[in-house]
Amino acid sequence: MEDSPNEVQNINRPTPIEEVEEPKTIEELQKEVDLLKAENTKTKRNLMWKVRKLEKDKILTENEKIRLERELKSLRGEVERFRSPPLILATITEILDDSRMTVKSSTGPSFLINYSKFLDEDLLRPGSRVALNQQTFGVVEVLPSEKDANVSGMEIEAKPDVTYDMIGGLDEQILEVKETVELPLKHPELFEKVGIDPPKGILLYGPPGTGKTLLAKAVANETNATFIKVVASEFVKKYIGEGARMVREVFELAKEKAPSIIFIDELDAVAAQRLKSSTSGDREVQRTLMQLLAELDGFESRGDIGIIGATNRPDILDPALLRPGRFDRFIEVPAPNEDGRREIFKIHTKRMNISPEVSLDTLVELTDGVSGADLKAICTEAGMFAIREERDQISLNDFMDAIDKIMGKNKTGQLDDNGGVMFG
Repeated sequence: MEDSPNEVQNINRPTPIEEVEEPKTIEELQKEVDLLKAENTKTKRNLMWKVRKLEKDKILTENEKIRLERELKSLRGEVERFRSPPLILATITEILDDSRMTVKSSTGPSFLINYSKFLDEDLLRPGSRVALNQQTFGVVEVLPSEKDANVSGMEIEAKPDVTYDMIGGLDEQILEVKETVELPLKHPELFEKVGIDPPKGILLYGPPGTGKTLLAKAVANETNATFIKVVASEFVKKYIGEGARMVREVFELAKEKAPSIIFIDELDAVAAQRLKSSTSGDREVQRTLMQLLAELDGFESRGDIGIIGATNRPDILDPALLRPGRFDRFIEVPAPNEDGRREIFKIHTKRMNISPEVSLDTLVELTDGVSGADLKAICTEAGMFAIREERDQISLNDFMDAIDKIMGKNKTGQLDDNGGVMFG
C-alpha cells in the first residue's frame, strides 16, 4: 500500500526538540516561598478583619433585635392598655372597716365595695377620689384631688424680676411686709421663742398706682415659698357654688405646696360689704365671700400659708373680713411724698441717657401728688419725646412736656384733649 504524499512529507520533516527548563536555584525557590508566605499572611489578615467585622455586625444586629423586641413589647402593652375598658371615677363616702367602704360613683349610684389591703390607708379617707374597675368595682388606684385648670394655673412658676431695691418711697411698708410675710416663713423659731403666733395675713390698701402689686412681686421674688396669684374677680362665676369651689381649691393648692403665699388682688371684687340684695348675682358673690371667710379663719389650721390682699377701696370691704385673725395687719400704701418721688425718679432714670441739665429736684417739685405709676409714665413719655426728634439724650424740655401730658388728667381720671397718654 503506497504512502500518501502528505505522509511522505511528514516523515521527511524533522521532529522539533522540546526545550527543557533549567532547574531553579535555591535562592529563587526561597523567594517564591517568601512571596507565598507574604501573600498567605496578607490573605489571613484580610480574612481575620472580615471575621471581626462580621462579629461586630452580628453583635449590632443582636442589639438591634433586642431593642426592637422591647419596643414591640412596649407597643403591645400600649395597645392592650388602649383596649382595656375605662375606669369609673368615684368618691369615698365612708370607711366601714379594714376591707369595706362605701363610694359614690360619678354616674350617680352608691356602692358597697371591698378594697385591697395593699392600698395606702392614709390616702383612703372620705372625700378621696378613686378609680373603680367596671366589672368588679374594685378600687384600682387612689387619684389626686380634683382641681380646676384655672386654679392650677394660678401658681407662679417663674419668679418676678422685681426686688425691694426697685421700689422707692415705701421703706416703712417694705419693713412691715418683711416682718409679716417673710419672717414667719424663714425664721419661725423666733415666734416660738417669744411665744406668739405669727401673723397670717396682711391687707395692702391705697390709691391706684402706688406700688401694692409691686410689693407682692418683690415678696414672690425674695421668698422661696410657692407664690399663688389670683385676681378676686376670677372667683365670680356664672353657676351657683362655682366661685366657692374655686376658693376652696385655691387654699387646697396652697396647703399642698406649703410653705406658700396667696396674693389676692382687687379684693373688693368679692369682699364688698354684704347688703340686702335680691339679685342672684349679688347673692352668689356673697356665697363666695363667705367661703373666703371660712378659709381664712375656719376650723382647720392654715399652716404655713400667708395671705396678701390688695385693694384701693378699703371703705367698701365687709367688716367680717377686717377683723383680726383674717388680716392681722393693715398696711397703707400712700402716694409718694417728696423723698419718695425722688427715689422713684432715681430708680426709673438710672438706665436713661439724660442731659446734665436735668435736675431731679425740679421734677420732684413739679410732680406733687403724682403716684409712682404716673412717675414711671413721665419717664417713659420723656424718652418718647426724645425718640420722636431722633435724639439719643433726654433733655429737661422732654421731661416738662411729659409732665404736662401725664398731669393733664383731671381728678376724675378722664383724659383731657391731650390724647395719646402712654402709661409705662
